[in-house]
Parts: sequence; C-alpha cells; structure tokens
Amino acid sequence: MRRIVRALLDGRSLQLRRQNQESRIQEVRDMFGYLDNNLNGLHDPSYQMHDQLGEVMTSADFTYAIQEFVQRLMIPGYSRKRFEFEPLVKPETLPNFLDVTRYQRRAGMEDLEYLGEKGSPRAGSIPDATPRRFHVCQWDKQLDFSMKTLVNDDLGYIEDGARSAGEAARRTLEKFVSRFYTNAVTIARLTFLGALYQINGRLTSARISTARMAFNQRVDVRGEPITATLAYVVYHRGLVDTVRTIRASQLVPELATNAVNVVAGDFIPIQDPYIVGVAPNLPWHAFVNWRDDNIVPFVLARRAGVPAPLLIRKQTDKVIVTSLLDAGTLAPPVMGDFATGNIEIQIYDEWGTYIDPGDTSHSGNMFDDRGCFYSSGTAP
Repeated sequence: MRRIVRALLDGRSLQLRRQNQESRIQEVRDMFGYLDNNLNGLHDPSYQMHDQLGEVMTSADFTYAIQEFVQRLMIPGYSRKRFEFEPLVKPETLPNFLDVTRYQRRAGMEDLEYLGEKGSPRAGSIPDATPRRFHVCQWDKQLDFSMKTLVNDDLGYIEDGARSAGEAARRTLEKFVSRFYTNAVTIARLTFLGALYQINGRLTSARISTARMAFNQRVDVRGEPITATLAYVVYHRGLVDTVRTIRASQLVPELATNAVNVVAGDFIPIQDPYIVGVAPNLPWHAFVNWRDDNIVPFVLARRAGVPAPLLIRKQTDKVIVTSLLDAGTLAPPVMGDFATGNIEIQIYDEWGTYIDPGDTSHSGNMFDDRGCFYSSGTAP
C-alpha cells in the first residue's frame, strides 16, 4: 500500500513541476505523507481518523491521481458489419496452386425427329463440355513488434490481435466475393445480355417480380428452358428498410391499391456492406440457389488443408542455457529474435476462383450468367 502511495505522490509531483506549480508540491507531499503515516490505523477499529482520512481521500489532488494513474482501461472497438456470402458461392477444393480444369455441361442431346417407314435416323449431337479453370492465390499480412511492447501491453491491445487478424482475413474474403458481381466486367456482360439479365430500376416488389420472371425464362445453349428460381436478393445497406417493407407487406407497398405482393417471403435477403452507391440510386442483385437448380453463379476455391485463415508466429532463435556447454532449451516465443527481440506474426490465407478469360484483373467473375440478375437502381 505504501508503494502505491509513493508512486502516486511521485507522479503528482512530477506533473505539478511540469506545470510550474512548485508552490503546491509541498502541500501535496504533506497530504500523501499524512495518509502514509496513518496506514497502520486502517486496521485498528479503535483508531479514530475517519474524518481526517475522508478529507484527504476526497481532495482534488488524490482524485486526479487515482484517475490518471490507476483508471487506465481499454474502450472496446467497433462491431464490424458482416457479409454472409456463403449461400451465393459454390465451394471448390484444389490440390495446389496450379490451374485446375473443371468441365461444365451446358446442354443435353438434341430432340428426337419423326422417322417415316424404312427411313434412316439422322445423326444427333451433344454440345462439347465447356472447360472452366480455377486456381487459388496466397493472401497474407505481416506484423512485427518488440518483446517489450508485448510485455508492457497491460491493456491487451496487441494481445487482442488474434481476433483482429481473423476479422481482417474475413473482411478481405468478403470484399473478394462482393467483387464477383460488382466488378465492371460482370455488370457489362449482364447489361449486354439485355432485359432478362439487367434493369435500371430501384428496388421494389414489382421489380423483384421482374427479376423472378427473368429467371423463369432462362434457357440452355440450345435454347431449351431450364429451371432457374430466384432465391436471394443481395442489396446495398441503404435498402434495409425497403427490403423489410417488401417482405412484410401482403399488399404491394409501392401502390395505393389492393394488389397482392406476390414476392413477399419468396426470397432470402442478404445485405452486402461493400456494394457502392449513393441514395437514392442504390444497386441490388438477385441470384438463384445453386444447390437447387445446378446453376452456379460463382465459385470460391480453397486449397486442400487450408480451410480457414492461419495466424503464424515466427519461432524465437534464442536458447536458454545454464552453461556454455549446455545444449539448452528453446526460449519462450514472446522473447522474440536474438538480434533485436522482435516478435513477427503473419496472417495467412488461401483462396481463389474461376479464371474468367475476359477478366484480366483476375478478381473473379461470373461462372454462369444464367444464375445472375443485376439492377443499377438508378431509375425511379
């Protein structure tokens, strides 16, 4: 207890000296000295010093000292908005960093033809499977700091780095997936395909119905109808109340009529915090469920053995010995390296996607446009 009082006294005296208040230093020393001289009385119920001690404890100097030197706490950081993208992408596992080829069947056999008596059937054909290439890339970040910094981190600011590293890896992956459908190449291709793949209208129940009807008219490379059902609406974070209104309304919320809202509850909303837009022109997207319709809009590939990010720390090169001839044992990693005492950590992950031949940035693109629908949200 006396060591604490002494530390508080020295700290307050130093502060007053820096503020050129030399005249108050002795006053402060007398107050702290009084408390120090009467510490034994704290354990003696018969010792009557409550009034005097209370006066010292509530003085401005003591209160300031307690706040300045004892009440040192860490304020929690912000809660990060998360992008739950998993339903939108088909997972792939690759054996290494080399390109891997998968083949996609995009149509079946031709229709049968009527054959008259003693006629000879004509040869049919099946379209060639379309080769699709994937690869994974390495993603990482390195940090280093001194051993003393970690030891002195009484607030846990650096020790909390493991959680921050995981959040950084997840955030980077979320942005990577978001670029699958927000990059210029994807938007240009959907726009080129016409009204069944893209509109300019803002998010309304009627336009979600338009997107659903567009999916309902999807065909394969032969022009044969295929099953494509709208399952997900991915939207800008500024549209959260619009989405809630559409899903909760039994009647069309944009019209003052008794028209039935035919899309209420028929889609799963997913908020993408990385979609860029300025109100009221906020983009939105619609996608099928690849598990149900076998139409894969996007692919997210990982290398076998690395299903999640890794937090890696460099092993120390220090050895603890008891004599110069002792083989020694490895020192704790917190001691850092021999030369500088630095501690090095790395946040490491691996992921990739379909390599679109038309996307020179290799940022990822559509695997199959039949599962996508886009709206710029620019028209009222």
